[in-house]
Amino acid sequence: MEQIEADHSHASVLLDETISLLEPKDGGLFIDATLGLGGHAEVILMKRDTKVIGIDQDDEAIERAARRLQKFGDQIRIVKSNFSEIKEVVGKIESREPDGILADLGVSSLQFDSESRGFSFRFDAPLDMRMDANSADETAAELLADRSEEEIANIIYMYGEERRSRKIARWIVERREKGEPIETTRQLADLVQRAIGSRGKDKIHPATRTFQALRIAVNRELEIIDDFLKDSVDILKIGGVLAVITFHSLEDRIVKQGFQRLAGKCLCPPRIPKCVCGATKRVEPLTKKPIVPSDNEIRRNPRARSAKLRAVKKLI
Repeated sequence: MEQIEADHSHASVLLDETISLLEPKDGGLFIDATLGLGGHAEVILMKRDTKVIGIDQDDEAIERAARRLQKFGDQIRIVKSNFSEIKEVVGKIESREPDGILADLGVSSLQFDSESRGFSFRFDAPLDMRMDANSADETAAELLADRSEEEIANIIYMYGEERRSRKIARWIVERREKGEPIETTRQLADLVQRAIGSRGKDKIHPATRTFQALRIAVNRELEIIDDFLKDSVDILKIGGVLAVITFHSLEDRIVKQGFQRLAGKCLCPPRIPKCVCGATKRVEPLTKKPIVPSDNEIRRNPRARSAKLRAVKKLI
């Protein structure tokens, strides 16, 4: 299958591989839990009478996906919500069980390329980072203004895997105490670069891990994945497929272990006499190892290089 999107900056990652796993058939019902710009949904909707429920919390993405998919009429239903609420969203709209569910957990290129949302230090913008820019949730700037030095350090270490998190947190708090809070992307990127510098072997900007950590914390990205996996399997029809694309090791580890528990593999420490991790065999893995982008895809779309796709089929 050929990729249908010519603009690589907004290309759907692992599109062919994901569609191959979902195997959409005429008349099927599919849930795109992270609709984005609608690339995956568009291919699914090309099947006759197929229906897609698209979920997203970004108003701009919803507007653009709606324009893109309007040619499919009532085959597509778009709901503004977080993918963690998939059970409630689908339950209100459909009585039948979905044939397949897809989640692309990466931040969309639309968000990274925004000059005003604060996801990227390529642009000087307010330090926001909320997926839903119109929500009342805490922004990244508010997080840095309110949390203690220890809390900030822990966030940057746990979610960014940044070994120099304590120094970065100390510099942030010292600046805050001088009456100069970090409020823009440029301020944060410059502070991190001055605090920890650049090591010769690093291929990424020194602030990359800190930005990732704050985005994850602001949007509670890792906290909701495990429940999403279980809820998705709950609502799938028997034989239905759940496919998940991740973009960094923390996400992938949660998805891998979540799928292992759902496949009946106990992940408890060996010395514990009784399983307490909740492992129950409800799915069959369809990917022994994660599927990664081809060299061709990475050349066309460098942002795809860290993507990993895992999928399972529901048994009971």
